[in-house]
Amino acid sequence: MALISEREKARIQELFSFEKALWAGGIRFVAGLDEAGRGPLAGPVVAAAVIFPKVVYIPGLNDSKLLTPTRREKLYGAIIEQASAVGIGEASPQEIDRLNILQASLLAMQRAVFHLALDPEHLLIDGRWELPGCNIEQKALVKGDQRCFSIAAASIIAKVYRDRIMMDYHKLYPQYGFERHKGYPTRAHIEAISEHGYCAIHRRSFNVKFLDDNL
Repeated sequence: MALISEREKARIQELFSFEKALWAGGIRFVAGLDEAGRGPLAGPVVAAAVIFPKVVYIPGLNDSKLLTPTRREKLYGAIIEQASAVGIGEASPQEIDRLNILQASLLAMQRAVFHLALDPEHLLIDGRWELPGCNIEQKALVKGDQRCFSIAAASIIAKVYRDRIMMDYHKLYPQYGFERHKGYPTRAHIEAISEHGYCAIHRRSFNVKFLDDNL
């Protein structure tokens, strides 16, 4: 087991402050929730829910947006190995178009909770919104992926899982370059839409600002 600095130990302990407070109050199973894929023009939005035991050793865990793809992949494996339960949920591009991206993200989170092997007693959710119609105690945390260990872990699981989905879609639709941008509105992606039109996984409700105003 690699040694970690005292500073990293302190950072990890601080990230666990929300879970520790709930554990101290008698709550056993605390699930952190986050999503990936709200901004892309294509593909599903993916959410993850992660429950940890009280003893965990995953140095370097952080908000997925602050990590390299290689680091996220390594941490993904450590999270899967050490978590008590991991649940993943998706909402399709068609559901995003029908519901809007916020409601679809909340739906994906609900599905992630449903797919947990353990029944959570409290949810810690990244962002401003709690899950509607949920009978589990919950708390929404703005920038939770930077403040809470379980939410940070969920952000990594959701991001890696979604990136893998988009790599698979690249095999079906290689002309769009999904393996590079994962569906986000890059210049190359917008140019590909201009040339080829939409494919089955594009979100029709999202506004695409084409580079040529005449299109």
